Amino acid sequence: MKKILAIALAAIMLFAFAACGGDKTGTDAPATKMTMGTGGTGGTYYAYGNALGSQIKTSTGISVSVVPTDGSKANILGIVAGDYQLGTVQSDVMSYAWDGTRSFEAEGKIEDFRVIAGLYAEAVQLITIDPEIKTVADLKGKKVSVGAAGSGVYFNAVDVLGAAGLTIDDIDAQYQSFNDSKDALLDGKIQAAFVVAGAPTPAVTDLATSKEMRLIPIDGELSKALMDNSPFYTEYVVPAGTYKGQEEDVTTVTVKATLIVSASASENDVYNITKAIFDNIDAITTAHAKGAELTLENATSGMTVPFHAGAAKYFAEKGVTVEAK
Repeated sequence: MKKILAIALAAIMLFAFAACGGDKTGTDAPATKMTMGTGGTGGTYYAYGNALGSQIKTSTGISVSVVPTDGSKANILGIVAGDYQLGTVQSDVMSYAWDGTRSFEAEGKIEDFRVIAGLYAEAVQLITIDPEIKTVADLKGKKVSVGAAGSGVYFNAVDVLGAAGLTIDDIDAQYQSFNDSKDALLDGKIQAAFVVAGAPTPAVTDLATSKEMRLIPIDGELSKALMDNSPFYTEYVVPAGTYKGQEEDVTTVTVKATLIVSASASENDVYNITKAIFDNIDAITTAHAKGAELTLENATSGMTVPFHAGAAKYFAEKGVTVEAK
């Protein structure tokens, strides 16, 4: 009988100890589990997502499982399906989803997600090794890679061409990946390519080490027209020295890699996630260099989709008001 009582008492004590552990938000509820959709394993989204997920777990106790995906559209659809609760996306692609346009025309308007924060710049880089191409207007009649058909890069190219008074029919459009664009430029099969990614971009770096590569500016009246038409674009400077032979700053435009969350996520969880990121920028930067671009301004500017109430609460504490829904 004494042995049975001892076992029962031990079980009760073990249960009480586990209950007291709780999560790092100070409640007795078990920690939330979330899955974050990112991108391919060789890309920035996946690596950066792991850095964010690790910091979120350390700071909040929320368990984040980071998974590789096909990128922005797949991550948004994954949140709709309930497979993911977090995702990294291009800010323009999430706008297409919210409005039900372009790459989301077939699906229609999607409002199952909200913004947590903009993360880092994905620069629209127009690259060439042709000395005759000095402006976007010079692309007329040239063979130009514009990314995969219907991709975010494709629509970025369409927007830039439109701001310069051109259409996709004014160029000989080639639908290629970044690496295929690099090879085609080296082989003389195309004259220019649009690359939309954080700079420096490996494919562009490789090209610049082999040939005299140039970035074509997207600035002045051109960038103003672009941003007036599409407010998810913001101005961005690719610093001198980013690529071999680049001796001067080059101004272009950028969309933003953005962290989104399911609209059904709790305000408390999203507040804690936002706080975990922006109160630990140094730690995230140590884990991934793109963390250096985490600022309150970058996080909240150029967003055309509403923020989650939990993120809005954190930014309000920092003196920044954002639209929430």
